[in-house]
Amino acid sequence: MYEIFFSMKHTPFIRGIPVDQLYMDQENTEIQNRLVYVSQRQLFALLIGDSGSGKTTALRRFHDTLPRNDYEVLYVTESKLTPTSFYNILLKQMGSEKRYKRSDAKNQLFKQIELLRGLDNRKLVVIVDEAHLLDKEMLEEIRFLLNYRMDSENPLALILSGQSELWNRLKTQSYRAIRDRLDVECFMEMYDLSRTQSYISSQLKYAGGNEQIFSEAAVRKIYDYSSGLPRMINRACTLSLCLAYQTNRLIVDDRMVSEVLEERVT
Repeated sequence: MYEIFFSMKHTPFIRGIPVDQLYMDQENTEIQNRLVYVSQRQLFALLIGDSGSGKTTALRRFHDTLPRNDYEVLYVTESKLTPTSFYNILLKQMGSEKRYKRSDAKNQLFKQIELLRGLDNRKLVVIVDEAHLLDKEMLEEIRFLLNYRMDSENPLALILSGQSELWNRLKTQSYRAIRDRLDVECFMEMYDLSRTQSYISSQLKYAGGNEQIFSEAAVRKIYDYSSGLPRMINRACTLSLCLAYQTNRLIVDDRMVSEVLEERVT
């Protein structure tokens, strides 16, 4: 509703922004480069970040930029995985039939991987999102995917993505076997004030309207509220733009941000 009022061509601060229009800075670019390296070298990686830090967005960008002729990307996000269901989810995405026994499902998966690598000359990338919700048995089973040809090589690139509690668990002694297999670790950092300003400007540039809609004081207020989490920045900016439209204001100041945030809290 506010897009026409601000002469915008697209809606900013939403999840469905095209990959080539997503906000990129040095930190985001570094994470993307690491994930691409993991896929090229078929390594085991960890992507860690708090809720709302942009992990899934980073994975979407990574997924959409990999050449389809060279890679097969499988994505799993289930909170109550069992080993058998995990293998069958991967098999289904690879166009293979379901297996009812864990050993049969695992063996069939490795056969599909052999076909992918040998006949199609493509590399496999498996992304397990929300991995902090998985128990130790399931994490160990996922690690077993890397046991291939007497452990001489990895059959795929494996990326575990989850919140900070996953990293805290992996640092304990009982998870050492998983931690020691990790090749690359990526951590999504919350934005500082400068990155928050750049992020907001990038979103407004994508929308096609005035990039100076938010005053400096408004940006600081949004930063204080969001602690630099992109999801919370999106929420504060959207609410503020709605209020600006309703009150016929072309500039969002800190008082307007405070008003919408106080209303949301109450």
